[in-house]
Amino acid sequence: MSTYIVGVDGSETAFKAASRAAELAAKTGDKLLVLSAHSKDNTEVVTIGSDTWILDDADQAGKLAERIAVRLREENPEASIESGAVFGKPVDALIGAAKDNSAQVIFVGNVGTHGLGRVLGSVATGVIHNAPCDVYVVRTVD
Repeated sequence: MSTYIVGVDGSETAFKAASRAAELAAKTGDKLLVLSAHSKDNTEVVTIGSDTWILDDADQAGKLAERIAVRLREENPEASIESGAVFGKPVDALIGAAKDNSAQVIFVGNVGTHGLGRVLGSVATGVIHNAPCDVYVVRTVD
């Protein structure tokens, strides 16, 4: 079984890339890791009146990734989809996760593509130039 990786940040572009990754994972029987990066290891306690909340960056990133994984599982019930949070800037986090999981493919969206130059977004560009595996650029923006 191969492993695919996709990073999500709550944007529609990232969700489109994740959807394509889930579709392919369902067809091939491979595993998809849906990851959300967090660049700070902050834990903050917020108290308003008698209510107290603990806000943790890693926890929030993990919850975001799991919410998206749930949607993807609903759309692709036959797919093997896991989620998690990874520490670091998005490019570094995706590349590190690909290495740690011996991933075969990282999926990224083409957000930032515009004008005559058709320049990819910074995350896609960074992943393409540094990935230890194949990179699948999903057409998410015309």
